[in-house]
Amino acid sequence: MSIYEIVGGNPIEGSLNIQGSKNSVLPILAASILSDEKSTIKNYPHILDVENMIDILTALGCKIKKDDESIEIDPSNIKEYEINSLLASKLRSSIFLLGPMLSKIKIAKIAYPGGCDIGLRPIDIHIQGLMDLNIDVVEESGSIICSSKNAKAGDVTLDISSVGATENIMMASVFLKGETVIRNAAKEPEIVDLQNFLNKMGAKISGAGSGIIRIEGVDKLKGVEYEPIPDRIVLGTYMIATAMTRGRLEVSNYCLEHVQSLVSKLRKSSCQVYVKNGKMQIRCIGRPKSIDKIETMFYPGFPTDLQAQILSLQCISKGYSVIVENIFESRYKYVSELSKMGANITVKDRVAFVKGVEKLHQANLSATDLRGGAALVLAALVAEGKTTIKNIFHIDRGYEDMAKTLSSLGINIYRIENE
Repeated sequence: MSIYEIVGGNPIEGSLNIQGSKNSVLPILAASILSDEKSTIKNYPHILDVENMIDILTALGCKIKKDDESIEIDPSNIKEYEINSLLASKLRSSIFLLGPMLSKIKIAKIAYPGGCDIGLRPIDIHIQGLMDLNIDVVEESGSIICSSKNAKAGDVTLDISSVGATENIMMASVFLKGETVIRNAAKEPEIVDLQNFLNKMGAKISGAGSGIIRIEGVDKLKGVEYEPIPDRIVLGTYMIATAMTRGRLEVSNYCLEHVQSLVSKLRKSSCQVYVKNGKMQIRCIGRPKSIDKIETMFYPGFPTDLQAQILSLQCISKGYSVIVENIFESRYKYVSELSKMGANITVKDRVAFVKGVEKLHQANLSATDLRGGAALVLAALVAEGKTTIKNIFHIDRGYEDMAKTLSSLGINIYRIENE
């Protein structure tokens, strides 16, 4: 029941090293069970979702050793095939274990996964992809039971280029004799990262980052040491925070290509973004200008996971903005909280109309989900007075100690631990 207390008005000033990617490390942790040998994941993000994934792996029989620098996974004694409903309810990414468990022990039972309530995220795309590999799937009493005893390589065409379904099918097919092809595959950088991890283990996968991925089955995989890519959503969040507070930020451990859709928007908003001496520099002087229209799209389009944060920026920008959410239909739940601060936002279906105001004011807020919670923090950075935000466990799911990070950048933010 912790809360944030934030006193707005200070600009972000300083340097930041970006954490490892949440959306990479979770499927990579799941994929680590495909070998009988130990694997080590370095520069992992210290976030709640990773802790929940470790709990699930431990419950399956993995031995985990963890310190501040790395996680070691020993999957040699996995015997359990069921992920219970309590663990699954804490982590939507528990669904990533279907593919590797079916490859590893030929059977898996998992309760429907939890996660943020941002709209329908049906797993039927995962299920249909697995069935295309001749995997038997039974749904009963809120659980999915799968058997891969008769599985075989095949041609899978996804109805929607789902990241999770693409990754699950990649992991489910690594040991299938012959070639499996995934068409309309998701193109996100995290897909490429998973391919690189699996190939380092000895898999034969090609095409990640394009619409067609090919997997040639192998007999076994080995344990490896691996470092995931930096988190592009965390990077984008702090870039937007810098723009909102009219600050200056220097970033290391980043990939500029992964945030190009955001960079183009920030440059239209009167921000300077450039690379100097190998480090990214973000600088914003004066009130930002509104961006006429922003539409979320699959990568390389503007990411849905930055929609809430950039809407927060539009709230204090000069002019009008229209934001269209094309991925999830219920991702504006945080808007009512921003309105408490004096933001001028009208939402109709998947479209938000924002008229920028010169100032926001303090309020008592509640985070509704991971990225919406981050957007509230960003708004509080520029609000007059002291803002409190509760339910920050949502934020902990994806950001390493946001209060500590922002404090290091000159922001007056305090985490209050309540009993």
